[in-house]
Amino acid sequence: MFQAFLTFFIQKKREKEPYQMNNILDYVQQRDPGENEFHQAVTEVMASIQPVMDRNPEYRAAKILERMVEPERVILFRVPWVDDMGEVQVNRGFRIEMNSAIGPYKGGLRFHPSVNLGILKFLAFEQVFKNALTTLPMGGGKGGSDFDPKGKSDMEVMRFCQSFMAELFRHIGPDTDVPAGDIGVGAREIGYLFGMYKRLRNEFSGVLTGKGLNWGGSLIRPEATGYGSVYFAAEMLATRGETLEGKTCLVSGSGNVAQYTLEKLLDLGARPVTCSDSSGYIYDETGIDRKKLAFLMNLKNVRRGRVKEYAEHYSDAVYTAVDPDQDHNPLWAHKANCAFPSATQHEINAKDAQNLVNSGILSVCEGANMPTTPEGIDILIANAILYGPGKAANAGGVSVSGLEMTQNSMRLSWTREEVDNRLQMIMKSIHQTCLSAAGQYGTPGNYMNGANIASFIKVVDAMLDQGVV
Repeated sequence: MFQAFLTFFIQKKREKEPYQMNNILDYVQQRDPGENEFHQAVTEVMASIQPVMDRNPEYRAAKILERMVEPERVILFRVPWVDDMGEVQVNRGFRIEMNSAIGPYKGGLRFHPSVNLGILKFLAFEQVFKNALTTLPMGGGKGGSDFDPKGKSDMEVMRFCQSFMAELFRHIGPDTDVPAGDIGVGAREIGYLFGMYKRLRNEFSGVLTGKGLNWGGSLIRPEATGYGSVYFAAEMLATRGETLEGKTCLVSGSGNVAQYTLEKLLDLGARPVTCSDSSGYIYDETGIDRKKLAFLMNLKNVRRGRVKEYAEHYSDAVYTAVDPDQDHNPLWAHKANCAFPSATQHEINAKDAQNLVNSGILSVCEGANMPTTPEGIDILIANAILYGPGKAANAGGVSVSGLEMTQNSMRLSWTREEVDNRLQMIMKSIHQTCLSAAGQYGTPGNYMNGANIASFIKVVDAMLDQGVV
């Protein structure tokens, strides 16, 4: 009798105490040493959800955080293939199936030399929350390989993709896990991967998104992440009575996300002045107009050239080589109103963030995944900059992937206008969801807290409904 009372008393005492987030962070760092990107992603979420854990003691009783930081499944496999010289090459393949509480796993495949388990776990963890915000029934996953498609022939890329899919096909399906493209995985790679899956399974299904329009793809899919990022920025600016009309914008990157961010900025009357690649960036004070954007898209998509050639072609533009070892990126030091980091993780550090603040920036909207360091985020928020975190601001890509899945299931195809309208509605909904959650939990206007809290609650409640699985 006394023991039962003591247990009850201890439980009630724990429910009144603040949840110790440091315990979870220590737990993650000890179990997954060296996975710095994953640690950062977990730390960011944990910092936001403290008030949620304090208000909902049932979450801690169910060990919900311990379950959320552990992938449901990690698949690691060998990918042997033969290059054009007849030499056997060997790469590693990965698929992280992080959480399926609200739907089948959904997330991209990344082919890049930097790919490792820690980076993919960070991306998969972020994907869980991003997908939860879209209003669509999708869980979170991520995968890829340390294979580098740059400089490879089409036949080499095809042989690699076929070998990669020869293992991955066992673990994916339209109702199980639906991969998409990411860095290094575009229409060419998706085509080769889908062709091999179809041959191995003898079925034509919506197992991959980002497919060609002639065989199940969706209009607006290549544009979706860039478009969605701009739509989200427009919603943030509207809360302060501003629009993108006439705004000078800094954009990093020159791939799909950056290209269509530039395009949508032009649609809404803004003046983008930068783009970049891994070697450096261009600054065009006169603005990147539609003619210049067409040149850039041909340069990157057809010729696979470098942005330096843009400055060689347009005399108004200035090219600056960037030293990866320097303590800041000069792209973010130019005077502007809005910034759209659309390249890769950790491209805005504390010094870059301070440069943006000093230049009078109004908003920073992330088209890439985790492009701002924690120190940089703190500076932006402390200076009341409208900061749109990637899990909310760049959710347009996975949103249209979800719409592609819907079209595949219904065996129909929506028009460009229909898909774009749905994308705008989803981004408006994400913005409102973040804003509402931030206000409800005591940090009005803090989109990072709002995004983390709203998506966390949605996933956790689904997990609790389904028991300990």
